[in-house]
Amino acid sequence: MMKEFREFIARGNVMDLAVGVIIGGAFGLIVKSLTDDIIMPLVGAIFGGFDFSNYFVPLSSTVTATTLEAAREQGAVFAYGNFLTVVVNFLILAWIIFLMVKGVNSLRRKEAEKPAEPEAPPADVQLLTEIRDLLSKK
Repeated sequence: MMKEFREFIARGNVMDLAVGVIIGGAFGLIVKSLTDDIIMPLVGAIFGGFDFSNYFVPLSSTVTATTLEAAREQGAVFAYGNFLTVVVNFLILAWIIFLMVKGVNSLRRKEAEKPAEPEAPPADVQLLTEIRDLLSKK
């Protein structure tokens, strides 16, 4: 069983997937920081200084807090501002992935469009060509 497990892990596809998941997770953190720390504060400043992350509707009469974190401690809340932030994160991530895939596809098309070098003629044709050339010189 251990031998089969080692063979499974050693396959290229499994290692590629593991690397992709790890890099994807790190990239997701970068996009989250970009959204939370740069984009959403700018959007908030443009639209009057509000912060999307603290927009919520209390679902319980016991919730009186003004921040989402404190409100969650008091009871159930409908955190639509946080949801908007996550949607913006997703859209940014999807756009970046789209641009990456588009770039890779463009490179693949360029490689496919390169004219292929003509194949060398078979050995017998090359030999006959050499004989013809020698005879024409005489």
